[in-house]
Amino acid sequence: MVGFFISKSSWTCFGRLMPWIIFSTPFAVISYILIWFVPDISRGQVMWYLVFYCVFQTLVTCFHVPYSALTMFISREQSERDSATAYRMTVEVLGTVLGTAIQGQIVGKADTPCIESPLFFGMTNSSVALEELNMTHDTGSLTDTRNAYMIAAGVIGGLYILCALILWAGVREKRESSELQSDEPVSFFQGLRLVMNHGAYIKLIAGFLFTSLGFMLLEGNFALFCTYTLGFRNEFQNILLAIMLSATLTIPFWQWFLTRFGKKTAVYVGISSAIPFLIMVAVLDSNLIVTYIVAVAAGISVAAAFLLPWSMLPDVVDDFKLQHPGSHGHEAIFFSFYVFFTKFTSGVSLGISTLSLDFAGYQTRGCSQPSEVNFTLKMLVSAAPVVLILLGLLLFKLYPIDEEKRRKNKKALQDLRGESNSSSESDNTELASIV
Repeated sequence: MVGFFISKSSWTCFGRLMPWIIFSTPFAVISYILIWFVPDISRGQVMWYLVFYCVFQTLVTCFHVPYSALTMFISREQSERDSATAYRMTVEVLGTVLGTAIQGQIVGKADTPCIESPLFFGMTNSSVALEELNMTHDTGSLTDTRNAYMIAAGVIGGLYILCALILWAGVREKRESSELQSDEPVSFFQGLRLVMNHGAYIKLIAGFLFTSLGFMLLEGNFALFCTYTLGFRNEFQNILLAIMLSATLTIPFWQWFLTRFGKKTAVYVGISSAIPFLIMVAVLDSNLIVTYIVAVAAGISVAAAFLLPWSMLPDVVDDFKLQHPGSHGHEAIFFSFYVFFTKFTSGVSLGISTLSLDFAGYQTRGCSQPSEVNFTLKMLVSAAPVVLILLGLLLFKLYPIDEEKRRKNKKALQDLRGESNSSSESDNTELASIV
């Protein structure tokens, strides 16, 4: 819906996309801070967090869709758009590293002791012991923990505003390159039908859906896997940072690789490179050095998974323009569905992880977990991602736009724009002669 509303927005002095980014930012920051605020109410806390989390996700969509679509509106050249995508994804992963570090360092200073399994207490007094431990924790450090989360939220909210201001000051949309004026108004469902009937887009989204779900399962459960299955409770933050730093540093390499060998080759090599390391971390015994090696290798593959689908999307939009030369202004809808599937896979990943761990008997804040939980974590960070990545790569095989097709599309678009410009010039000449 946001993509459709953006495509129907009128042009302003700041462009068509930038007002969405600027006006959503302050409200997104407020809702983000309220997510981490603990209201002093006895009832309705679940509704509080549900409402503000949904509001925050909606406002982030109002930021992310136009921000992603800006790639199409700053240049017509494929090479320049690929370069812009590489820079964008590098900084996006760097932002994830920064956010992980800020949240981890600030919140990590607040002591949150783990709870021994009730099996270690006598069965008759286990509930009493757990209640006493929780009461001690409440009176001792719960206030500090709440304050730490609020401080981290304030710092990250400030960075959000700073980055939005830099974007507003440093990027300008080019009206002539966006070609957002449509000859005939298109309804929401007509635009949706046009976009979703484009075969190359469907195949790209399907491959993107499975590979993204695989990596989100890995990222979402890797901290628990390191803490309980591998036993590196004090190292998991550093291991996560190793993954994200590796991803940040290798995005420029994948940008060079895709320009040298092509995007489809880069997808197969980049995303599949994580598979042997994911199998290794589940099969081998707990070893810190091996874990760091796997983390770095996973980061290299995460970089490819971050960059390549977003780099391929502008090629799909160009292909759509050639097949529908009289239909303009659908770029935001293409990008909005990409954002939608990112959020969709994130939700599915959380649902699968939560239900699986709950079924296995996961104990919140436990110092140790049952063997069933350790086995489930191995499945969530190894077997499931490997299967999903392989399925995604099989679907990418069906993706029809290779390097030869890209070159043909580029030449055809240049010819089409040349004809459009010459037609416009002849119309102006005819109008001048009439006057």
